[in-house]
Amino acid sequence: MNTGAYMLIMFLDKDRKIKIGVNGPIKFKKGFYIYVGSAMKNLRQRIERHLSDDKKIHWHIDYFLKYAEIIDVVIFETSERIECKLAKKMEGQADATLVGFGSSDCKCTGHLFYFKTLL
Repeated sequence: MNTGAYMLIMFLDKDRKIKIGVNGPIKFKKGFYIYVGSAMKNLRQRIERHLSDDKKIHWHIDYFLKYAEIIDVVIFETSERIECKLAKKMEGQADATLVGFGSSDCKCTGHLFYFKTLL
């Protein structure tokens, strides 16, 4: 199976203003971020793309990854669409949800979550 959802666990080493597409610069605090995404085809290739520095900028997360370091990836191999379920669970745990980030094709508040610290 090469379909499912994933979480990118990232660290941003200092406060930064990052231009995210047409949204302009957004302030991001130093700390940990978790991005929830999905790939209903080619899941492994999608994750490899995120891990690569050599890519065309396409999604919101691509802009953020120019500055943040991926420290871990959690993969959920499934044929069920669980991305939004995962995002809703993260929203209740995070210190902040970045409104509209990565969620332009769904009704979620956002798919990028900020944590000052991780346990």
